[in-house]
Amino acid sequence: MSPTDPSHLDYRALLRASKQLDVSTCTTERRIAILSDAAVPQLVPLLRTLFAARGVRAEIHLAEYDTLELEVFDAASALYAFAPDAVVLLHAPQALRLRYWREAADREHFAERTVDGLVALWDTLRARTPALILQSNFPPPYERQFGNFDHLLPHTLLAQSLRLNVLLADAARERSGVLIDDVCGLATRIGLQRWFDERLWTLAKSFCALEHLPLVARNVVDLVQAAQGAIVKCVVTDLDGTLWSGVVGDDGVAGLEMDAFGHAEPHHRLQHYLRELRRRGIVLAVCSKNDHATALDAFRSHPDMVLAEADVAVFVANWGPKPDNLRHIRDTLNIGFDSIVFLDDNAFERALVRDTLPGVIVPELPEDPAEWVRFLSELNLFEATSFSEEDRRRADAYRANAQREEARTSFSDITEYLRSLDMRITMHRFDALSLPRAAQLIQRTNQFSLTARRPSLAECEAMARPGSGFVTFAISLVDRFGDNGLVSIIILRDTGDALDVVNWRMSCRVLARGVEAFAMNRVVETARALGRESITGTFEPTAKNALVRDFFAGFGFEQTGTTADGGTTWRLRVASYEPRTTCIADADPTTTST
Repeated sequence: MSPTDPSHLDYRALLRASKQLDVSTCTTERRIAILSDAAVPQLVPLLRTLFAARGVRAEIHLAEYDTLELEVFDAASALYAFAPDAVVLLHAPQALRLRYWREAADREHFAERTVDGLVALWDTLRARTPALILQSNFPPPYERQFGNFDHLLPHTLLAQSLRLNVLLADAARERSGVLIDDVCGLATRIGLQRWFDERLWTLAKSFCALEHLPLVARNVVDLVQAAQGAIVKCVVTDLDGTLWSGVVGDDGVAGLEMDAFGHAEPHHRLQHYLRELRRRGIVLAVCSKNDHATALDAFRSHPDMVLAEADVAVFVANWGPKPDNLRHIRDTLNIGFDSIVFLDDNAFERALVRDTLPGVIVPELPEDPAEWVRFLSELNLFEATSFSEEDRRRADAYRANAQREEARTSFSDITEYLRSLDMRITMHRFDALSLPRAAQLIQRTNQFSLTARRPSLAECEAMARPGSGFVTFAISLVDRFGDNGLVSIIILRDTGDALDVVNWRMSCRVLARGVEAFAMNRVVETARALGRESITGTFEPTAKNALVRDFFAGFGFEQTGTTADGGTTWRLRVASYEPRTTCIADADPTTTST
């Protein structure tokens, strides 16, 4: 079941698939609680099926119909006993409409009162569970008391519904761990006339027309998976027939069409779409069968070219097989195939990449380029759960990393290369600035990850507080190519006689550059300063972290045991540690360990 094939979002087909679901090969588990003022039992099999398609076994707690407040405000409720990873709050516009009708007075503040009630639910949940909160927003009603004039009267249901969604987003923006589940976007895309099924609401209090329930389920799956780090990091695009109309090798740069008007407008629109993705941190790469210099000349000299050469992190134009070139792009950027989207107008090339590199996401683009941007948007491939200045700089960071790789080839000695980078590192405790970025790194990093545990932003905030019993480090790196930003986090629990490595994650962009050695030296210094005799840690195997299986052994830790899930436990005596030599300078040599 491919995320690039919307035909799989068929209600009856998903129900049939749920009855034959095999989750024995699923490598992870997510615990999802669903609370709603509509009846949504049909959502459960859809969620299980869609999660299983992503390799996730979903355990689901479905609260009784319209018991949101009872479940949330009762500390002894089944909700908290279930210990969810995510709590989904689904609110039907029909239930909202009924509450509006019942409040005849002061309707101009109906939206504010509604949001206050929802925020009370969020704050109670956040105080009692670290679970991610997914709050649905509200499709606009189809009723109009004044026709188009409803928009100009602040007390109408339409005006209050529209205001409600704005206030919801504002409130969620101010709180960590709360995301908006954009049901309004789904409904308006489908059309209100088709989204609502008033007969089914009357008979069974159904959330929406059943045929559209898979879209609601997919929204939940996309948000939960994105929050856990399953995100697209790179879009690789073809050139001829994709970014522009024409063949640069035959038509020349002057013969290419990509202007904002006429039949080439879809290509112009796609370039703008890709540039906006880059501005939010998605890396762009080119994979084209072309002469390299000729293809690059289009970026440098065509007056209608939207994308610039600097927007592309890795530019591969040659006559080799595209799967081989995609492997090169993957290796250069040091990311997984499953975080790459490949765009190509040629059906043969799409099929070849899909068959050869099954991890790569290959959308089956419509035949008409005019439909491409809408099609890609509706696939919801680029889900995000946060956005920071670090994200804004990410594409530049990956491009700089590609330049580092290119520079490395000119050195025969790796130590000389590392010295040439002029690397400077900063290690400090989590603070208000680094906390959101640290939590984001935890959710997104899969390969250099010693455990499967992913503490939320709220949990990271708690561990960063003085007296929490934890020692935290946010690690940033700068070199002559630019600022790599926050590249690693370490969370240590102080047990009294040892520092226990609870979480250690590092961006693969800085692998093999000595960051982990510099950081381990600092961890040992911290242990000595605190008077701790040892450092302990656990390696928990996941589907993607084989890279760090021997991490502890490489630093002289002794294995002390095994865990039920095939993991290993380790211990290092601080007195026996030999500091590692690195080519990294301390950007703040006055920093103390404690």
